[in-house]
Amino acid sequence: MKITLGQFTRKSLAFAVILLTHTACIRSTGRPKNVILLIGDGMGVEQVKAAGMYANGEAGSLSFEDFPYQAQMTTHSASHQITDSAAGGTAIATGMKVNNETISIAIPGDKTELKTLLEYAQERGKSTGLVTTTTITHATPAAFGAHEISRYNEAAIAKDYLTQTRPEVLFGGVAEGMTPTTAKEAGYKVITDAPQMAAMDTESVTRVSGQFAEGHLPFEFDGLGSAPHLSEMTATALKILDNDPDGLFLMVEGGRIDHAGHQNNIERNVTETVEFAKAVQVAFDWAKGRKDTLIIVLSDHETGGLNVLENRGKGEFPQVSWSTPGHTADPVPVYGWGKNAHYIEGVIDNTEIFAIVTVTVE
Repeated sequence: MKITLGQFTRKSLAFAVILLTHTACIRSTGRPKNVILLIGDGMGVEQVKAAGMYANGEAGSLSFEDFPYQAQMTTHSASHQITDSAAGGTAIATGMKVNNETISIAIPGDKTELKTLLEYAQERGKSTGLVTTTTITHATPAAFGAHEISRYNEAAIAKDYLTQTRPEVLFGGVAEGMTPTTAKEAGYKVITDAPQMAAMDTESVTRVSGQFAEGHLPFEFDGLGSAPHLSEMTATALKILDNDPDGLFLMVEGGRIDHAGHQNNIERNVTETVEFAKAVQVAFDWAKGRKDTLIIVLSDHETGGLNVLENRGKGEFPQVSWSTPGHTADPVPVYGWGKNAHYIEGVIDNTEIFAIVTVTVE
């Protein structure tokens, strides 16, 4: 039995041993044709618990908590015990640790560009997409579609999208360098609200830039106005990308979970997490019945040091405490379904996601 790990040769020996011990119980061979990665930015164990209590009256009740494979994931960066979203996203996207604020470049190291899962998919002829509730050039989506020394080089990140990686779908908020004008000049169809997205012919559009807010999209709790929900953006992205017979790679980020965590705002944190769970359900509904698709639900880090103190029942926000307005080093949950998902178990590191997606057993 031959194991091919792609970029995994740059990974830890420890995880290689873990993969080898799994070969006796492989469910299927080959890489997944379709990969859907859903990242709840700042979403830790307690955020998931709180959202389940609010949505359904009890913990453990969100859509992805029924996924058959689950793990806890460590998140430290190369430079800090507590990661930021740039380094956390890069570790997930490339399998490599980098310093905080770095976007998919080898720092520490020789400053070369690190191949991302999005680029890995493109090399295999697949269509790709990035969907977020933040600005499209924010750190997490940038880690998959750009290569920059600093996450704050947003104009350069936008240029990387439009001239280098060119994902078929870019849904999020307007940012420096990513405007209707720049997107149109790069050959993208531009849509700016939910009605335009709903009216779009998803069977014929080839590249589309959804620019749904000036900056980040509004919080769910405050009302979205004309902007689409994350679940609606996910559904539309899948309808566009699944026209490709070679398969797809889609990264979906619930980015404002993190922002609500920084604010220590349980109402906004919970409602963002509930909508994120709806986006996961959309992805699962698309994928169920297929044997060629991998769905991974995870977080880049925990934000706020949330602790749930009391369940107040369905439709009521739980009583909680917060320990910080910043990120923490707490392990975060990972949930897997589909092809290769059986590698998700126990305690893993964020650098292992690349290998889980790309490992091939023949």
